[in-house]
Amino acid sequence: MQKSLQTHNGIRSASTAASSRRWDGDPATAAFDEAGIRACFSQLDQPIYAIAHPGGRVGVTNAGREAADGAYPLLGAALPAAPEQFGDASFREDHGVRLAYAAGAMANAIASVEMVIAMGREGLMSAFGAAGVLGARLEAAIQQVQAALPDAPYAFNLIHSPSEEAMERRAVELFLDYGVRTVEASAFLDLTPHIVRYRAAGLSADAQGSVVMGNRVIAKVSRREVAQKFMEPAPERLLRPLVDAGLITELQAQLAGRVPVADDVTVEADSGGHTDNRPLVVILPSIISLRDELQEKHGFAKPVRVGAGGGIGTPSAALAAFMMGAAYVVTGSINQSCIEAGASAHTKKLLSEADMADVMMAPAADMFEMGVKVQLLKRGTMFPMRAQRLYELYREYDSVEAIPAAEREKLEKQVFKRPMDDIWRDTVAYFMERDPEQIRRAEDNPKRKMALIFRWYLGLSSRWSNTGEQGRELDYQIWCGPSMGAFNAWVKGSYLQDPTRRSAPDVARQIMTGAAYLYRVQQLKMQGLILAPVYEAYQPQPAV
Repeated sequence: MQKSLQTHNGIRSASTAASSRRWDGDPATAAFDEAGIRACFSQLDQPIYAIAHPGGRVGVTNAGREAADGAYPLLGAALPAAPEQFGDASFREDHGVRLAYAAGAMANAIASVEMVIAMGREGLMSAFGAAGVLGARLEAAIQQVQAALPDAPYAFNLIHSPSEEAMERRAVELFLDYGVRTVEASAFLDLTPHIVRYRAAGLSADAQGSVVMGNRVIAKVSRREVAQKFMEPAPERLLRPLVDAGLITELQAQLAGRVPVADDVTVEADSGGHTDNRPLVVILPSIISLRDELQEKHGFAKPVRVGAGGGIGTPSAALAAFMMGAAYVVTGSINQSCIEAGASAHTKKLLSEADMADVMMAPAADMFEMGVKVQLLKRGTMFPMRAQRLYELYREYDSVEAIPAAEREKLEKQVFKRPMDDIWRDTVAYFMERDPEQIRRAEDNPKRKMALIFRWYLGLSSRWSNTGEQGRELDYQIWCGPSMGAFNAWVKGSYLQDPTRRSAPDVARQIMTGAAYLYRVQQLKMQGLILAPVYEAYQPQPAV
């Protein structure tokens, strides 16, 4: 028996027994000081060996090898771990990306053309935030991205729009016309003809009769029942009308019965924007299990991959997702504070100062009447509270005219800052260009008219946040999850604390590099090494 090896450098072995493992190499390569040990830990492409040196010191080296006839006791070892190794290799292959990592869509082009291009040029996936973007602007975005990334990865968001079905249809038409090969489908409560059309229209058969999936779907979900719809073939009730309308061929309908609707399903946990606030450690294993059940049932040639989003803002969160079986990870809130994001400088500053508790749920603009909520930043803005008050009034009264005069005057002064009659005229003009059916449905329905007026505020508030509308700072709607606060805590004291130095591709690199670093730390700890906190934490390192 020997005493527990201890050292002033912050590494010791918990074992009191002599190590049966041996290390062979030059002891002069071992580091015994903090800087040298951290340097060894950071060499991700090299193994790590922790060796017992005469005199009770523990040294760390990347050199040598484990050998039965080695001269020195080996206390622990970790294999090389590159960021490119994490996740599912087929995700990287199918999407042509370097890392099993994606920057998810953020509506109203917060996930901007600039972000998609910056990520794509680094061989990384990003989805353009097409939700809320009108046809001409969306078409221009597609043209810009495709011109800049002819052979690089990119995706476009397709958001479920139950209140504005024409928007969803028009987006799919543009994606098909321009040959957009990957969409990120979000906020779907059920399959729609439009997402099924997009999927089926890209299907063909090769010479061997195998299905070739020309259009890929990455579906964001937070419920098992919704996940199941994307993990199974499209139903005949949706395919048959598409064939009858000449939107897909009979062959494509048949092929659609042999493949799932989605290639990838992102389990969206406690995220910004649309969310059910599910804990990732609960919902991710559940949906992976569901995928396995459905794969056994259908026997797809290629199983659906399950990724993780919501709460991914640090290396440790990414590593936890991968260790639970995630095929890839998706970030959202943290990208909104990056320089490429289509958000104002004021919004980015508020996000960079956010803590994990600085978020709350508030009514969603696109599903206001349904009572659906989104998660938002509450620090530095009154929007969440004001939006909630609008929903309470909508539930309580049947028309704008029924709202008590004092309450209406308060709304016009503090929230709308204009008479509601003016707001209605603007609303009519807006929807006559975008979706005239919305106005026709409100003509003889006062409650519907009230909802559209209230949605004027909810809809514009996110645009004000993006453009930096002066005088409206307290009305900014800023989609944000608790991962933003976790990210800020992680980067505090580093160069990334400054939002003007945050770039989405660099953030991706730091998170994935940190995940690889922490993975090796855990390997060493599982072998009985006790490490000081200075070695257990990965700090962002600027690119050389």
